[in-house]
Amino acid sequence: MENKNANPSIACTVESCTHHCKGQNYCSLNEIRVGCTNAKATDCASTECASFRLGG
Repeated sequence: MENKNANPSIACTVESCTHHCKGQNYCSLNEIRVGCTNAKATDCASTECASFRLGG
């Protein structure tokens, strides 16, 4: 099912996420939660979208 509610404030290219707007590089959520993969983030690779849900 194509998600029509793109949020232009949240760019996203993760097509395997259920919140990804197909055909557009945006998330459909109103807000996302950003988390850390380590105790202390030191670079971009140390962060993640904690709102990700598999199901794209």
